[in-house]
Amino acid sequence: MKTPVSAESASALIDERIKELSYGPEGAWRGKTLARLRALIHDADPELVEEWKWNTPVFSHSGIVCTGETYKSVVKLTFAKGAVLQDPSRLFNSSLEGNIRRAIDIHEGEKIDESALKDLIRAAVALNLHLKSKSKPKPKPTPKSKAKSKPKPKPRRTSRKRTR
Repeated sequence: MKTPVSAESASALIDERIKELSYGPEGAWRGKTLARLRALIHDADPELVEEWKWNTPVFSHSGIVCTGETYKSVVKLTFAKGAVLQDPSRLFNSSLEGNIRRAIDIHEGEKIDESALKDLIRAAVALNLHLKSKSKPKPKPTPKSKAKSKPKPKPRRTSRKRTR
């Protein structure tokens, strides 16, 4: 089992990823875009925690809100429970066929509707908090007394005469 990365280490890894992407010959836009998305995510909810999972930045608050993935031609924000979220601005443009996740693909030069993105982040956090409050832990069974009780007697069989 892998050991979890601390929040400080996760933030440092995300910083490093942004730095790597910002100075690449063909991909400087990806680092700038990921850095801008990160800032917008934290503006939307300052209590979000940065994590590093699957070699990817992950933003969580009472569960995963979204991941920030980078590919050669796109920066992708994948919302863990995006299929349940209302998206009146129609930001979701990828992974639309799934039953759980939804994603936003951002290509070089595309403008981000910052207000709508912040609304989606807040809605995802609200959903996580709602789901967490609904799933209360089941009560632990009460321990049985240590005194041994007598076993219940087995029912007696009655003999039957066979008729021929």
